[in-house]
Amino acid sequence: MIEQLNQAIVLRKEGLLKESNSIMLQLANAYPNDAKVQYQCAWSFDVLGEESKAVPHYEKAIKLGLAGEDLEGALLGLGSTYRTLGEYENSKRIFEKGKNLFPNNRAFDVFFAMTLYNLNQHDQAMEKLLTCLVDTTENKDIKAYEKAIRFYSDKLDQVWE
Repeated sequence: MIEQLNQAIVLRKEGLLKESNSIMLQLANAYPNDAKVQYQCAWSFDVLGEESKAVPHYEKAIKLGLAGEDLEGALLGLGSTYRTLGEYENSKRIFEKGKNLFPNNRAFDVFFAMTLYNLNQHDQAMEKLLTCLVDTTENKDIKAYEKAIRFYSDKLDQVWE
């Protein structure tokens, strides 16, 4: 099984997405209780643009006890997939879980901001993005205005006279 799993991952990296997915689907059916296999199968559907087929594999991988970097990737993948399918509340729930479990992964903030935008929570989306920007950038021009960006990040609708 490990040899086939590694082969499927290599094929995905080489851009042979359908071939990789075919192997992953066979493995997912043969090893339904293997969290890593389910995660990799979900990923193989995601890269093909078949998000709705990825969801059950992501969900199963997480339920089976996926851990560490794989769990981190699965939560990002599932949250993003829910968003692209228009399941914004599910996406929000998954990104909140991911942010709680992996607080240093700023990708959760960015993808979560997209979900907040889709939920018409534009103010919160912008606040998250602006905060993430000033927390992570090395750009000297942005850093020069960090204090102002932080101050205004949650006051975008406020007008001063």
